[in-house]
Amino acid sequence: MRLKLPSSSARTRTVIVAGTLLGALVTGGWLLQRGARTGTFTAYEGAQLFESVFRRVQNDYVDTVGDSALYAKSVDGMLYELRDPYSTFLPPDRFARLNESTSGNYAGLGVEVDLRDGWLIVVAPLPGGPAERAGLQPGDRIIEIAGKPTKGWTNEEASKVLRGRPGTMVSLKIERPGVTEPLEFRLERTTIHQSAVRRVSLLNDGVGYIDLKAFSDSTAKELTGAVTALLARGMKTLVLDLRTNPGGLLTQGVRVSDLFLNQGQKIVSMRGRLPETNRDYADTAQQRWPDLPLVVLVDARSASAAEIVAGALQDHDRAVIVGTPTYGKGSAQTVIPFGDQGGLKITTARWFTPVGRSITRRPTSDDETDDAVPTKRERFHTDAGRIVYGGGGITPDVIAGDTATPTVEGNFMRALGANASHFRDAVTDYALFLKATRGITTPDFVVTASMRDAVWNRMKARGIDIPRSVYDEAEPLVSRVIAFDIARYVFGADAEFRRRASVDKTLQKALDLAHGAKSEHDLLRRAMAQAPANPTEIIDNDGGGE
Repeated sequence: MRLKLPSSSARTRTVIVAGTLLGALVTGGWLLQRGARTGTFTAYEGAQLFESVFRRVQNDYVDTVGDSALYAKSVDGMLYELRDPYSTFLPPDRFARLNESTSGNYAGLGVEVDLRDGWLIVVAPLPGGPAERAGLQPGDRIIEIAGKPTKGWTNEEASKVLRGRPGTMVSLKIERPGVTEPLEFRLERTTIHQSAVRRVSLLNDGVGYIDLKAFSDSTAKELTGAVTALLARGMKTLVLDLRTNPGGLLTQGVRVSDLFLNQGQKIVSMRGRLPETNRDYADTAQQRWPDLPLVVLVDARSASAAEIVAGALQDHDRAVIVGTPTYGKGSAQTVIPFGDQGGLKITTARWFTPVGRSITRRPTSDDETDDAVPTKRERFHTDAGRIVYGGGGITPDVIAGDTATPTVEGNFMRALGANASHFRDAVTDYALFLKATRGITTPDFVVTASMRDAVWNRMKARGIDIPRSVYDEAEPLVSRVIAFDIARYVFGADAEFRRRASVDKTLQKALDLAHGAKSEHDLLRRAMAQAPANPTEIIDNDGGGE
């Protein structure tokens, strides 16, 4: 085999290309060595490097990438390298959703929907909204929106059509269980305020229950109204449910804490680089209900402002915290709008509880993430001398709730795999069948074997092929899901709540603690008798707070 030497012109081109490549490699190597040697660039060098790389990608990259896309990727990359999951640039749609969550306001019909068998099913119309006033009911199947069939739509697609400018109209066609002909509605979109207080109930033994789902603009005001209403009905102890509450506005977390603490008591301390982020928040007025015993429920999805409230009330011995350790988000973010481009959400401070705890979950090795549970916990003391811990979220005074899935239920969910949504379709289909046929007449119904058989047959019709023995062994889970759906679609949200409350281990533990309690001292004494085991490794910090 003979090698063919390049022609002189080819040799010239080769030399030019090689020279260019060598220059690029040498330059790149120098920059890398310089960066490695100094550990950083000057501002001028950094800007020059960015501009050079940007132009190279713009001109030489194998695929064409527009300037706007490159700038967006540069912003995303810069924020990603901060290794802070809470600092991010929000495009316009996500920025709008953030504003909705903090204000609680949006324009639409006020209806909660879910996907079942490819159709949009009304879960519940929101109180006072256009959907409720028009007469929409749980279990209604929305088959057309604005004349367009909705089969196969996603929740996002439905949301875009159901929402719109206040004062505009939208038409719906629905199928209602037990009604032979479709029903048509024409509704006017209005501004909807989604209340942060999702449920207010008076349970047994004079125990009031408030489910607080967000810290939006009006949370403290709504909570005050709910507590006042329950007291008028004879409430003796309050259970405040902060489970699955992702937080929200810092100011509302402070105001909610203020409702239950005494004037001058510290609520939270913020520490950041900017002068305006360094601030101590304290109670500004005497508490509204000093003699009301208080239990706060938390779980791993209680975060941010929810943790500020739980931490302040725990540090001042004002509430018994029940549940599982919280998320562990000990930082605060500032939101900066950028016009039509969206907005920047950036961490500007870390916060500390009244006794000086940071509850942030921190990695304990290079292989662990920010969500890792730390093995070393700082120990602090509450006002009354009780031991509380830093790091790893807020540790409840009493651990309660499911910390592990029963084996038979886990086997069932694994067997379902990707068919889990079809199982829910089968259950809802059966619940709507019972609503149409009036097969259930009392909310105190018992889930029977024949009901589970009916759901099993609907599962098989949807192509779910799992061993019947696995289904039967998971009877407690299957029966719960069936009971919840029937209660929801046949009898409404109140009936579903009562069903859920009866098997809610965390809530039941709170009710046990509250039974017969005369004061917060009684609750704390009972909680100390059931205190969780200490973490395996503790760092003493007997000095407490700042």
